[in-house]
Amino acid sequence: MKAKDIMTPDPACCTPDTPLREVAQAFIDHDCGAVPVVDDSKTRRPLGIVTDRDVACRAVAAGKNALEMTAREILSTPCVTVPLDASLDDVSRAMESNRVRRLLVVDSAGACIGIIAQADLALRGKEKKVGEVVKEISKPTRSASAVSH
Repeated sequence: MKAKDIMTPDPACCTPDTPLREVAQAFIDHDCGAVPVVDDSKTRRPLGIVTDRDVACRAVAAGKNALEMTAREILSTPCVTVPLDASLDDVSRAMESNRVRRLLVVDSAGACIGIIAQADLALRGKEKKVGEVVKEISKPTRSASAVSH
């Protein structure tokens, strides 16, 4: 099985100048929790990703007015990409080593053509491998452990 077999094709994308309100609307319209940020709508080269958690933590919880912000101000970088023909093991390793829950799938020109979420691995992947990925990417970071207590 390859990345192309488990990815969600043609994900909703935005540019760095997209207002956060439009990004949040894309979460609703596309029933997703992450929107890739690309250089423009033609080349679709990934620059980062905005997640619902980014909006909550980097805008709302930080006391900023999310209605006045753009994707550029809160996007997570670098975004992790895999080629269309990446194996499931390659996808799992990329998630584990980068401690991310989502990967962007790119074509030979580097355009974002799909997204793979942890849930995609769970639904279509190897059960043992999914458990390993979840365990690895769910380990607390220093900043997370410093926040508790």
